[in-house]
Amino acid sequence: MQAEFTYAPPTGPLAVLHRDADLLLLNKPSGLLSVPGKAAKHADCLETRAKASFPEALLVHRLDMDTSGVMIFAMNKAAQRHLGLQFERRHLAKTYEALVWGQPDDHGEVDLPLIVDWPNRPLQMVDHTRGKKAHTKWEVLVREASHARVRLMPTTGRSHQLRVHMLAIGHVILGDRFYAKDEALTAAPRLCLHALSLEIYHPNGGERVAFQAPCPF
Repeated sequence: MQAEFTYAPPTGPLAVLHRDADLLLLNKPSGLLSVPGKAAKHADCLETRAKASFPEALLVHRLDMDTSGVMIFAMNKAAQRHLGLQFERRHLAKTYEALVWGQPDDHGEVDLPLIVDWPNRPLQMVDHTRGKKAHTKWEVLVREASHARVRLMPTTGRSHQLRVHMLAIGHVILGDRFYAKDEALTAAPRLCLHALSLEIYHPNGGERVAFQAPCPF
């Protein structure tokens, strides 16, 4: 098991990216849970805050606590079912931005199956025998002396997928308290992973629409 962390989520108003009769798009800050934790002290989360302002909001998916960016809620049951099927059938497109240690190739992809590292949960690990399929594409946007800014495009949605895939190719995400060590860990005050955009079919009419949240690092 990982050592207990002090949960001190950021404060401030909801950052609403879009709202209509079917959808609520929020920009989740790093350090805030997506859903309540088991302990009472972990009750504060984006879902709870969303429902405080929009009681009809319904959860569709999650982001890691340390990840920031676009998170979508449904505003009714029909929209929730519609969006849930899009996630399940991979009919949507997700784009992330990250800072990774070292200098990866200009572009590439990772196809490594993942499973929970049970003695060290919530960590995940590559397991070619028992792991579930996980696939990520990447491309370098900018290179710095010690790290690179990359765009990450997952086609699956496994827990910690981007974090473990970048670790697996030798380019861990900066500030990752679970997987980074030494200089890569201390190079940033937070996990440098941001859900930059989400492209879906709108539940009402099926139009392809995209929502973005500017990268904060």
